[in-house]
Amino acid sequence: MTLLADTEIRALNEVLDDEYHAWSTYDQVIADFGETLPFSNIRDAEARHIEALCALFARYGLPVPANPWTGKVERYASLQAACAAGVAAEIANAEMYSRLLLVTQRPDILAVLLNLQEASQQRHLPAFQRCAKSGAGNQGGLGTRRHRGGRGQP
Repeated sequence: MTLLADTEIRALNEVLDDEYHAWSTYDQVIADFGETLPFSNIRDAEARHIEALCALFARYGLPVPANPWTGKVERYASLQAACAAGVAAEIANAEMYSRLLLVTQRPDILAVLLNLQEASQQRHLPAFQRCAKSGAGNQGGLGTRRHRGGRGQP
């Protein structure tokens, strides 16, 4: 097994914590306002991101920390406020990924970080920007979707 540098371990932990925070935030928005777009889609994407990161943790023999954010995230007065917070979070992610991509040359870690960066900037940020601009709710093409089963906690 290849050992990771401390900077690489810290980077993986930082990204996983960010994904846990995002998943928990969007899960809380859904608990408060129902299965609504873009939160339900992005929460599902965050779960896939967590799985990709956990695979890296397993590959390098790192313990996977538990999600510390469950029940500890900010709650929003409206979907509009939640959408605006989503925009701010995705903008902050751009800086985080730019910084963390510099800490490793490992192709597997770089591939995961680049995929997460692309999802954040190319899909999540535009979705939250549309949501914030539309006034959220069922306006502007946003809406709810039927609940497809349990919200397993990553």
